[in-house]
Amino acid sequence: MHSRFLDVFFNWELIQRYFPAILKGVGVTIEIAAAVVITGIAIGLMLALARSFRVLPLSALIVLFADIFRALPPLVLVLLVYFGLPNVGIYLPSFAVLWLVLSLVLAAFCEEIFWAGLLSIPKGQWEAARSTGLGFLGTLAYVVLPQALRLTVPPITNRTIVITKNTALGMVIGVGEILNQATTAQSFSGNATPLMMGAVAYVILFIPVVVLGRFLETRFGWRRI
Repeated sequence: MHSRFLDVFFNWELIQRYFPAILKGVGVTIEIAAAVVITGIAIGLMLALARSFRVLPLSALIVLFADIFRALPPLVLVLLVYFGLPNVGIYLPSFAVLWLVLSLVLAAFCEEIFWAGLLSIPKGQWEAARSTGLGFLGTLAYVVLPQALRLTVPPITNRTIVITKNTALGMVIGVGEILNQATTAQSFSGNATPLMMGAVAYVILFIPVVVLGRFLETRFGWRRI
């Protein structure tokens, strides 16, 4: 039984054979995750700042965007964009589709988190800054935003971890990330070892991210503000 288990999940010959493919998948996963985090957080922050001007039509559009992209499962969005856009003459590589969808999903969550952070700053902070001669933009940039960003670090970190793990959705549209490489290898080998290699790769890749998130939660905890 023990030898059978090792042969199915930890076959050394298959580990050696498919290690380069899994390693390649790790590289693709890192590229997508980094691009999604940078783009999603940047868009979310810009939307929250735009909403702070309280222009009703613009705010309504931002709220609608955030609600839709938070409500729909990322897999549905990935399939909708990948298979739907070609019907209207727009063709995007699978990598670009995954990056675009996950970035927009992360942006929707980040916008709400940043907006909550901005609203959490007491009105007196705005009034005190304006009384010193700062305008609206100056107050926002130099007084309110730095405090709000500190408050949003823990929830942004948690949401970022959740979204980056969704890079595995790239498997359904042919992105060569970890799960894609692992399932392809499994189909050729007829053995679960490549899938176990993929699982180990995800653990090695995301455990440091989770630890970093825990550190940031402690460092920037709400009660420390």
